Amino acid sequence: MVVVFGIILLALVLFVTELLPIDVTAILVMVLLMVLGADGVVNFTQISTAEGTSGFSNSATITVLAMLILSSGISRTGVVQIIGRKMSAFAGEDLDKQLLATIGVSGPISGFINNTPVVAILVPVVSDIAHKGKTSPSKLLIPLSYASMFGGMLTLIGTSTNILASDVSARLLDHPFSMFEFTQLGVVVLLVGSLYLVTVGHRLLPERVPVEEDYVQEYAIEEYLTEVVVNDDSPIVGTTVEEAIDHVEFDADILQVVRDDEEFIEPIGQKTIRAGDLLRLRADRDTVQQFVDRETLTLSGSPETAAELEPDEAPDRTLVEVVVPRGSFLVGESLESSTFRQRYDATVLAFRSRGETVREDMDERRIRVGDTLLVQAAPDSVDRLSQNGDFIVAHEPEEPDYRSEKIPHAAAIMAGVVGFVAVPWGAVGAALAGATGIGAFEAMSALSLPIMVTALAGVVAMVATGVLKPTEIYDAVEWDVIFLLAGIIPLGMALEQTGGADLLGSLVAATGAYLPILGVLWVFYLATGLITGVISNNASVVLMLPVAVETATQIGANPFAFVLAVTFAASTAFLTPVGYQTNLFVYGPGGYKFTDFVRVGAPLQLLLSVVTVLGIEFFWGVA
Repeated sequence: MVVVFGIILLALVLFVTELLPIDVTAILVMVLLMVLGADGVVNFTQISTAEGTSGFSNSATITVLAMLILSSGISRTGVVQIIGRKMSAFAGEDLDKQLLATIGVSGPISGFINNTPVVAILVPVVSDIAHKGKTSPSKLLIPLSYASMFGGMLTLIGTSTNILASDVSARLLDHPFSMFEFTQLGVVVLLVGSLYLVTVGHRLLPERVPVEEDYVQEYAIEEYLTEVVVNDDSPIVGTTVEEAIDHVEFDADILQVVRDDEEFIEPIGQKTIRAGDLLRLRADRDTVQQFVDRETLTLSGSPETAAELEPDEAPDRTLVEVVVPRGSFLVGESLESSTFRQRYDATVLAFRSRGETVREDMDERRIRVGDTLLVQAAPDSVDRLSQNGDFIVAHEPEEPDYRSEKIPHAAAIMAGVVGFVAVPWGAVGAALAGATGIGAFEAMSALSLPIMVTALAGVVAMVATGVLKPTEIYDAVEWDVIFLLAGIIPLGMALEQTGGADLLGSLVAATGAYLPILGVLWVFYLATGLITGVISNNASVVLMLPVAVETATQIGANPFAFVLAVTFAASTAFLTPVGYQTNLFVYGPGGYKFTDFVRVGAPLQLLLSVVTVLGIEFFWGVA
């Protein structure tokens, strides 16, 4: 038991510090459990090799994988973007309407499409709503993320956490979630949470991205943008732009070359520099001064706005923000080691990382999930970035390539995936058999299928109908999520088998001497919400559910009520930007600070803790 707690502590430290990617941490946990388990060196964790690797074959893991593919198919039809644009037309310049549009689209849709891709799709849509409506994106992007979490609690398939919690509930209580098991409570949470965001939440959000400022001013990079003229005797004359950067060895990028009133932009790596060329550089003042002192370059001026970097006579380049999601090849890499510029003919002018704006020595900084890059690139490069799952471009492409003709197919497939799980075919068949006397109707009970089976069938149908191409299904899977699930599922098993859950349950159950059952339930909700703020929501479910069930058993409460409290708390992580991936998606584009999530999320978490606990008591009872 002590060894298991040690592994849990190690996992928590790694999750919080991000010394390793979360999926790698999960695999490390799995390996430690097996090495120290029944088939390993010693038997401290009681986890055999088969149990240690069971996460890969677990129905929750396979279901999440299938749902990610289905969500990708829906997004490729453009239906979410189309709805978003219609809501944008409704929103106009009225902030209340913009909030209603944002929440009204992201909330309900997240009940049927995994909420992570929903937010990834809607970040550029909502950003455009803000810019066109003369509103700061900071007022809309946190509400977008929070509303998607509300919506994720409408159905079993709204978020991967629900699917994992259903699997754990089936193992501990023999009570998996049905498709609409907690929809009634989910609707209450959606309505109360939405009302909070529209009336109170947005007033607590500062305008981190001022309405009138452009990217150059927003990122405060004016002093890092310099125009210089190449001297006749400069050592970089006759070299290419790429060679010049290496030759003078300074932390800078040559963004543009201007010669005889003609501007050359990306790709300019092989452009030969001549005497008299005007170079637009990204470099700090000290670096530039060094080359002025060496008489290599002569200062000319500084562009102070995005318009000066994107003049009317050169419309073939643009500045965009690019968010780095989980699973991107950039995560863990630096700009230099990833060869980002060479791959996309794009230059990074600055980037935001965990609320900090980085403008110098960027090439060596490790990129983390949720970092937002300010990129200058030609439109075709921006389109390539938009179409690549490694990035979320916070700007909608002018002519998006959607398969809108496949919307009916995708909608029918999702209806089938949900319908075959939700409809009580056994009861329908029995009723028809009793009314008609035809025994064949009893066979209808066989049509009630697990969500894993219907989701996999939906994947096949998506490919067969052309909604997805066969090669796209592999890109649609967020493999870090799959490895995370596969790695942490055995940790929950070890917590149960070694008696760790019993011990923790006994400690928490002691509060029952001072608190009513409803109070203990509320404590579990708050504790899960706090834990989820610093580690993965899926990891918090695996750790907290066995303890919650054991506590409920010891105090004579309804264990399923405690399962629901933990599930809702883990899927509504409002307190920090790192607890839930949708928060990371909006962190950079909204220009938020860490404290903004606490300012808006803490009152919301407290409000929903009361609403959820009372809702569980009303719908299911706690005793």
